[in-house]
Amino acid sequence: MTDNLSDNVTDFSFLQGVKVIDFTQFEAGPSCTEALAWLGADVVKVENPKMGDPGRRLRPGKPDNDPYYFHMFNANKKSITLNLKSPEGLELAKEMIAKADVMMENFAPGAIERLGLSYDVVKAINPGIIYAQVKGFGEGSPFEKNLAFDMIAQACGGTFSVTGDADGPPTRPGVSLGDTGTGMLMAITVLGALYKRRETGEGHHMQVAMQDAMLHYMRIGLSTQGLTGKAAERGGSKVPGIVNAPMGLYPCAPGGPNDYVYIMTSRANPDHWDRLLTLIGREDLIGDERYLTPGDRVEREAEVDEVIAAWTRGRTKYDAMTVVGEAGIPAGAVLDTDELNNDVTFEERGVMQTMVHPVHRPFKMPGWPVRVDGQATRLKSSPMLGEHTDEVISDWLGLNSAAINELKTNGVMG
Repeated sequence: MTDNLSDNVTDFSFLQGVKVIDFTQFEAGPSCTEALAWLGADVVKVENPKMGDPGRRLRPGKPDNDPYYFHMFNANKKSITLNLKSPEGLELAKEMIAKADVMMENFAPGAIERLGLSYDVVKAINPGIIYAQVKGFGEGSPFEKNLAFDMIAQACGGTFSVTGDADGPPTRPGVSLGDTGTGMLMAITVLGALYKRRETGEGHHMQVAMQDAMLHYMRIGLSTQGLTGKAAERGGSKVPGIVNAPMGLYPCAPGGPNDYVYIMTSRANPDHWDRLLTLIGREDLIGDERYLTPGDRVEREAEVDEVIAAWTRGRTKYDAMTVVGEAGIPAGAVLDTDELNNDVTFEERGVMQTMVHPVHRPFKMPGWPVRVDGQATRLKSSPMLGEHTDEVISDWLGLNSAAINELKTNGVMG
């Protein structure tokens, strides 16, 4: 169910007809399969009949009311329940695998194999299937069998080491690069495999480790390592490896915790400095030998920052962003989640949509951010546990109501 601006949203059909059997949980795997669902795939989430995806219980909530966390990563999917530890449940899963184009899982290392659904088993059932796995650490890593969550992957993948103040401890970035960042890389690879399979009919076994995925997002830090021969350092709001001034956060009125604007002048465009001085009424500093070159400004960075901050303190972050941006200088206000949630332009463009759920009160959430021909893909409700069991088992496997009810009575499904 949805409640969105119909002129700006539509159902993407790029993956129409693609069947995905989804054994994922928490975020890294579900973010991948959710992306496939947003692109039009038929994604069926297979869950434990008793508790379902642990992400349904990760944060406090009523027993019949899944938390925001679950909704965020499971929109546009269907849910069925199967007891994979029962012979009948495992057999039903295998029958679904025979019909699927993609199988995705992110259980603990070795768990899917112990259930009897290793790649060799699945390939024998369906040679053309795309078998996708997300793990914490890669095959051959000394930590291959270790459990991992987002923060573990980010710690071991380098992002902690370059985040935080220069004189402070390593800090976790505020976004889920380890989870969703990994899921997006897998989604892209699944799309590539599906494209190739149209010609070859061949399936593939693909695996991404969350630690390995973090290296992909550490390329700027690693380029600094290559340049200096030393570990990239933390620089607060500065960008590792980019030495320039002015560049950074500047305080704005009225002085709240997020009342800052980020302003960045570029070494590649020397006009930025003169334009900025003109804008803030400090034309007297244009041509001043103390600040003439980028190198001069870096040497006097504290002075340069105070020149800019003296101007920004008298303006709101929105005003500062607007006028600096209009002058052709990159600038961005620091927006918090409340400000983003209340920005109607995201809704008008379909980037933020309202999920209408059978139990949870309606709420806004981000959808797929890529708009196609001026439209965003439609956000649909995340599923209740086992909501689509009868529908999917009937559609995929052709079982009638009597057979499905018997399986439920025997505890094979919820």
